[in-house]
Amino acid sequence: MQINIRTSEKNQEVVRKLTSRLPHGTKENVIARIAMGYSLQSGKRFSVNDSTNYDSKGKEYKDHILFDAKFRDFYIALVCQHYGIYKTDDNIPKYIKLHIDHGLELMDGIFQDNFNYTFFDFLAEHIEKGALSITDLIVSLDPVKNNQQNIEKSFYSNPIRIEVGKKIDNDDPILVSLNNTAIYNNCHIAVAGNTGTGKTQFALEFLSQIFEQSNGHVNFIYLDFKGLKQDDIKGMEKFFSETKTDFIDVPQTPFPVNPLTFIDNVNEVNKNMGIDKFVDIVCKYSNLGIKQKGKLREAAFTAFLDQKGGTYPTIKQINEHLQDIVGEKKDSVTEIMDELSRYQIFIDDPKNQSNFFAKNLYLSLSGDLSNSVRFTSLFLIVNYIYNTFMNMDNSPVDNSIKAMRYVILIDEAHVIFKEKKYQSILEKMLREIRSKGVSVVLLSQGIEEYNQPDFDFSTMCEIAFLLDIKDKNLKVMEKFLGLSGNNSKQIARSMEKIETGQAISNIKEFDLAKLFKVNQYWEKRR
Repeated sequence: MQINIRTSEKNQEVVRKLTSRLPHGTKENVIARIAMGYSLQSGKRFSVNDSTNYDSKGKEYKDHILFDAKFRDFYIALVCQHYGIYKTDDNIPKYIKLHIDHGLELMDGIFQDNFNYTFFDFLAEHIEKGALSITDLIVSLDPVKNNQQNIEKSFYSNPIRIEVGKKIDNDDPILVSLNNTAIYNNCHIAVAGNTGTGKTQFALEFLSQIFEQSNGHVNFIYLDFKGLKQDDIKGMEKFFSETKTDFIDVPQTPFPVNPLTFIDNVNEVNKNMGIDKFVDIVCKYSNLGIKQKGKLREAAFTAFLDQKGGTYPTIKQINEHLQDIVGEKKDSVTEIMDELSRYQIFIDDPKNQSNFFAKNLYLSLSGDLSNSVRFTSLFLIVNYIYNTFMNMDNSPVDNSIKAMRYVILIDEAHVIFKEKKYQSILEKMLREIRSKGVSVVLLSQGIEEYNQPDFDFSTMCEIAFLLDIKDKNLKVMEKFLGLSGNNSKQIARSMEKIETGQAISNIKEFDLAKLFKVNQYWEKRR
């Protein structure tokens, strides 16, 4: 099959103009190849009947001139892949002509509108964008360096002693030296208990004490995956008022950050790594393939390219580029991005973004949102928090007291543990963020969820509180508390007698696995 074509009469002059922008002596067949590739990359698909769109009165290309023999099969393969046809299809020459003419038109428009835009600018931009669609990079979970963010968070360097409960026999207070490194290697906390056992009120009291003792220097975010109902919000008003907590009811109120601002938008290497990480988080839930990831990556890359003066694109702007790339054919990634944009999960204007780390926030993710959007939103926020703190200096340690900055509390953590797609992100955060003076508190209905096949999350939480649970498997309880041997009998005895509002723990300031009354916010603050 010979492929001999002529461009349209109009495009004959375009070939000459564009070739003149290339190094002296470059042959005109180079422009034809680039135009064809650019048109294919745009996603444009022609029908055979579209051959009447362009006349054949322009630049002539013979088969051996248009494609060197060495690369001829490659260009034919691109067309076959694009249209799902075999290499002997009689329509291949028509498709090649259509894409060359189409590509020439597109390129001519670009260069006419950008006087200072060079051909090397064009190649650098679009070769990279094209490569994004066919590469499936292994995305590192490491934090992305961001030299432009410059967010700081104050720390509290004095001892923090939290009253977690009282002894059952005499009401003596039980105190935990949370940030004393001579006692605890980290200040991550795991809490497990059935609904109605008092774990949420225990968590609220814990947060309020940290805020009070640190004089407001240690702030917190409460991530509520199930969302608060209207009646529950009224019951929380006292807590919000006393702890100066902003209630963020997504999607009624957007989260006060653009999650893309963790990305360095100046340094190209850091920017590309950040875009890859954003794409990976969005695509994890839907198990998307290489092509879908590539399209989202291209859309994000283009959205960043559009920004001037160090500004950031929004989720909505990335979605607009994605729609242009995908066209009418929708898939999982377009559905997620559509929902993130439609419900305005995050603020639209990054200029309105403030340093929310200096505030206390309660984030309620409405149960009316789909699971895919709730998970994606949650982990975009978790990633933003993790990445921001990892760009800060370590908090100091003085006389065994680790300075504290922040508390991340994740409610309904058992839902997250079940999603293997996100376990690695949470594990990474637990391992590393403690050096920055950040405590992670995990609340879950049971303890078996902590122990996943690839990782036991309870091992990363130095302190554990076990309230009443359904499955009282002794081995599992031992593992959750990090206790065994001589403590086994005490664990079994205590869990047989446990009542609502009581717990056992592995804290070193009280008898291991012995029952005590856990503090409840509603009781302490009434």
